[in-house]
Amino acid sequence: MPRHVAIVMDGNGRWAKKRFLPRFVGHKQGVDALVDTVRACADRGIEYLTVFAFSSENWKRPEEEVSGLMGLVLMAVSRYLAKLAREGVRIHIVGDREAVSEQVRAAWDQAESSTAHNTRITLSVAFNYGGRWDVVQACRRAMVDGVPPEQLTEERLGSYMALSDAPDLDLFIRTGGEVRISNFLLWQSAYSELHFTDCLWPDFGEAELDVALTSYAARERRFGGIQGAAPQTAAALPAG
Repeated sequence: MPRHVAIVMDGNGRWAKKRFLPRFVGHKQGVDALVDTVRACADRGIEYLTVFAFSSENWKRPEEEVSGLMGLVLMAVSRYLAKLAREGVRIHIVGDREAVSEQVRAAWDQAESSTAHNTRITLSVAFNYGGRWDVVQACRRAMVDGVPPEQLTEERLGSYMALSDAPDLDLFIRTGGEVRISNFLLWQSAYSELHFTDCLWPDFGEAELDVALTSYAARERRFGGIQGAAPQTAAALPAG
């Protein structure tokens, strides 16, 4: 069973379009699918779940859709926060917070503070996030701290990444039929296993999750080594 799973929750708009509904309805159904998936992951002993909710490139979408997504954040916190907190879910928001409203930032602060001591599963929500942004902000923070170039190792830089408190990614899932990683967790997914499914995100559930987990369990993770060699961590092996 992977410790850390990440999901690109793709297909909300297409799900709505197939039903002749506004795209916002698809996003709303996507929130329900996320809550169900968090519970399913926790039931299976997965310790960390990271989801791509809003990329730094999503600002290019129509203003009405972006505004609706911001409102959906407030709705989700109001509707689901207390339930998730009681179920032992710790919520962590990762991404550039400067571009969102004070109201949204306050909702995030509430979600994080009210679940800070939970330990069953950590749900990291990537919002206004990009993998390249993450690497750049980590470098900037290291420079501000005065880290000398010769001391900037992978481990040192990793401590400045947005998910520095989580283990490296084990399983990367993308729904919606697209086969790309879309600037998500570039640093953390260096040795992750990839799983792509045609299932649109609002239809994702326990059955689809188990398909991905079964596929993951059948793979041999070598971290750049050779088949049949004793397992080692990625940090202990040369590239290749």
